[in-house]
Amino acid sequence: MSTKNFTPALFTCFKEGYSFSIFKSDFIAGLTVAIVALPLAMAMAVASGASPDKGLVTSVVAGFFISFLGGSRVQIGGPTGAFVVVIFDIIARYGYDGLIISSIMAGIILIVSGYAKLGKLIKYIPYPVITGFTTGIAVIIASTQVKDFLGLNYSPVPADFIEKWQSYFLNLDTLNISATLLGLVTLAIIIICKKISAKIPAYLVAILAVSIFSFFVPLNIDTIGSRFPNMPDGLPMPSMPHLDLEEIKSLIPSAFTIAFLAGIEALLSAVVADGMTGQRHSLNQELIGQGIANAASGIFGGLPATGAIARTATNIKSGGKTPVSGILHSVFLLVFLYVAMDILSYIPMAALAAVLFMVAYGMSDLKHFIAITKISPSDRTILLLTFSLTVFVDLTVAIGVGVTFASLLFMRHMSRSLEVKDHHTSEAEHDENMPHLELPDHVKVFQINGPLFFGASNELNDKLKLLNDTPRVVILHMRNMPYLDASGEAAIEDIIKISKEHQSFLIFSGLREQPRRLLRKAHIEKSDSIDFSSNIFQAIEIAKHYLKTH
Repeated sequence: MSTKNFTPALFTCFKEGYSFSIFKSDFIAGLTVAIVALPLAMAMAVASGASPDKGLVTSVVAGFFISFLGGSRVQIGGPTGAFVVVIFDIIARYGYDGLIISSIMAGIILIVSGYAKLGKLIKYIPYPVITGFTTGIAVIIASTQVKDFLGLNYSPVPADFIEKWQSYFLNLDTLNISATLLGLVTLAIIIICKKISAKIPAYLVAILAVSIFSFFVPLNIDTIGSRFPNMPDGLPMPSMPHLDLEEIKSLIPSAFTIAFLAGIEALLSAVVADGMTGQRHSLNQELIGQGIANAASGIFGGLPATGAIARTATNIKSGGKTPVSGILHSVFLLVFLYVAMDILSYIPMAALAAVLFMVAYGMSDLKHFIAITKISPSDRTILLLTFSLTVFVDLTVAIGVGVTFASLLFMRHMSRSLEVKDHHTSEAEHDENMPHLELPDHVKVFQINGPLFFGASNELNDKLKLLNDTPRVVILHMRNMPYLDASGEAAIEDIIKISKEHQSFLIFSGLREQPRRLLRKAHIEKSDSIDFSSNIFQAIEIAKHYLKTH
């Protein structure tokens, strides 16, 4: 296996030359991204049902390996909103050890996928499916933060979406005005900062402002310190949870879901980065880096991670040139993890909820969501189906059903795109793909336009069966047939059988390489009743010769 395709972007950058001026740009960008990532990493962890320090550990460990071994020059990795629903569900069902095992298994899946060069397959996930489950996740994230934002005092909170909102309305009498006001102030500061300048770390400014206020003005509100009183300082030692075979088997679907989401998010983030920088990433190497990062994050007790679009964009806008900026971002966060945990404990939970509201709004992609609903009925159906299943049923189910339904609709469209034209009828007139033909008597030409696969294989047989008089020679012109599958090959065998029954001579004209190769493997070769030609004119000459000699 060639190693050329599996070289981390960091090594490529060093080979090209790394100067002090580039390091200076990477240093500033790394510090800027770390400041932006600090509140986001904690907020993602809280939303996932874990303690805030787990988010920081994830950004340190996974962020380091994504930059060190990934295929993008400017990708920034860490916990993202896409994982929140999956992580919360795994922790609720299997505990935190179950999440660690899932992360490690997902890492192995990603590594294998990268070395198997399966990265390109991710590109075939339909956009309505991605938008549907991303927007659905955004709705779920926002809905899980209502309790903290309003300071509602009750437990437990139901997991079901509808029941969760019912519980909010039933417990509005426990609303904490102080928490709600702090949440609203946090939202206002974030929005104002973003409007003033994109360079302002809006999340950090808002979090610091309300945390300082809550420190000097004692309020009866939940903070990180009161909710998580025993958070450790620093990076935990690597360890492996107890491995139970039955539990591992039950966690396989969750591991594949994490791997799938990590791959999708990595691709989207890397594509955005390519558009902003003009560089090109290696998707398969990126999957390998993501896999190692997720396995390492699990070993250190962190959360699943992937490329973070907003943090990657911040890195680029701040001057990040190479993966060194991502590595430095992890180093700065490691420093914060050791020296700032006591200070971070004063952050109000309502403020983190406000941050997550803004994250959810950014994830929702409402503009594209609305645009897709106007494109076509099939895209709208896929979008709304995936969105609804994500919100009301389960993310894993939503992805599986969405992709399957989209594939079925695609096959339906492709089957409709198949044309079988009879060049003895008016339907072949003015056909730009076929010149005017002078056909002898008793010869029929059928032109096949489009792929002949299992969704459309009956079209050809139906055409032949509708003929009143079976011709002595049938020419199947296949120059515009790019693809043939086993079902299409079976349809052709039926045509051969029909032709033999009616003593018709069959000529295959203009076969492309893939269909010709498949027919050869099926042992459909030149015989007394079958012939092949490279073009339609040669096929007509063969037909004339057959009519003269038979």
